[in-house]
Order: sequence, then structure tokens, then C-alpha cells
Amino acid sequence: MSLTKQAVIDQITVTENGIILYREATRIMEDGKELSKTYHRSSLTPAQDLTGVPANVVAICNTVWTAEVIAAYQAQMAAQQTNRGA
Repeated sequence: MSLTKQAVIDQITVTENGIILYREATRIMEDGKELSKTYHRSSLTPAQDLTGVPANVVAICNTVWTAEVIAAYQAQMAAQQTNRGA
């Protein structure tokens, strides 16, 4: 009997405003058969620090987060902040 733990990014989604959502599945395996699975979800906003983020997610961020996407996201956040203060 051999128990192993596997953690994989099994889902990456890009929203229209550049936010990256990703899900990590952690599987407990016994002799190649899955005993249990849990999920952990995370999100990243354009231009966010990517320290500690899995490499495949970083690659998506670096592709999606163009200067235009970052500027549009920052403008959207500024507009929302202004509307809250009004």
C-alpha cells in the first residue's frame, strides 16, 4: 500500500477585466486510485505580485496582463472607488 499526495492546477479562468482565477486540486492516492480530493481556489488581479504563484499560472498572467489590460483594470478600480465616495 502506497499513499501519495498530488497537487495540480486543474482549472485556470481569465475574466473579461483580466482577473485570473485558478483552482488547485489536491488528491490523495493509494496505489494509483484516488481516495480523496480537495480544492483550493485563488484569484489574481492585473499587475499583482506573482511571488509563490505556480509557474503555469504565471505564464497565463504574463500573457494576459498587457499594459492595456492593466491600465483598464486600474481605471475600473479608480472609477469604482470614486462612485463609493459620491
